[in-house]
Amino acid sequence: MTTYNKSEPKHYLAGKTAIVTGASSGIGEALSVALAAEGVRVTLAARRVSRLEDIYARITDNGGEALICPTDVTSIGETRRMAELTLRTFGRIDILVNNAGVMLLSFIEKLNVEEWLRMVDINIKGVLLCTAAALPSMLENERGDIVNISSIAGSNVSPSSTVYSATKAAVDAFSEGLRQELSPKSCIRIINVRPGAVTTELSEHITDPDVFKMWEKHPLTQFLSAEDVAYSIIHALDQPPHVSTNVLTVRPTRQRL
Repeated sequence: MTTYNKSEPKHYLAGKTAIVTGASSGIGEALSVALAAEGVRVTLAARRVSRLEDIYARITDNGGEALICPTDVTSIGETRRMAELTLRTFGRIDILVNNAGVMLLSFIEKLNVEEWLRMVDINIKGVLLCTAAALPSMLENERGDIVNISSIAGSNVSPSSTVYSATKAAVDAFSEGLRQELSPKSCIRIINVRPGAVTTELSEHITDPDVFKMWEKHPLTQFLSAEDVAYSIIHALDQPPHVSTNVLTVRPTRQRL
């Protein structure tokens, strides 16, 4: 039986190294800054270099350590380079945050097939490739944390979210499979994060005007900030190694579904 040692430190994050994909905005940006404030060395991975430079400056100006790594998560070569650069710079990979994603909501009858494929590539393929790139370091150390940013849409499907929900359901299944295969023998914790309504840039990429018309008829009354989600993830990560928060659902209090 595992018992809690009161002499252990209260904080477990300081000195660790994390890779955060989609770090240029939203939850990825907020979590990168929050991790750095906890003493974590952060690899900022995304495609928008100018945004990464701004976030890098915020972190280092406050005494944190960060690394800019322009990355297309759908590329095997670039995700491997992301992991290799992190290892060369910081020596280890303790935390991987699979945050990069797109939410291109549209009604199926519009047949926006290119948008469907883009969601599959980034939301599913990107998670697989980044996990494959970072996992060897965690297996070598027999410890680590993989944080997958899913969505309540993975189980709560709604009109216009059909393909997006399917990609997030895949992330849910992948997360549970990782937990069953890795956690019992390697002490690699899997945290599947399922946010509800969050104010981010994701909705700005929607091209189907009928989605916005639907929202006008059924508006949400409350949204989380990206920082709200980031702090919830920090809490889950900053636990003793034997404590694992496998599914973290974070909704606005007033959100019904």
